[in-house]
Amino acid sequence: MSSPCISICRMNASSGLCEGCFRTQGEIAGWSGATNEGRRAVWKTIEQRMAALQA
Repeated sequence: MSSPCISICRMNASSGLCEGCFRTQGEIAGWSGATNEGRRAVWKTIEQRMAALQA
């Protein structure tokens, strides 16, 4: 499963999310050791975060 990283690696101090991939530091750090199920869960969370920002 591909990583959500798009090589824009800046953490937003107020949201705690990466401005490129919308993951937390914990999600980024845990990605390489995550199962496919865990990675799917992170992708779903990212999609929800992006939708909330566009609303």
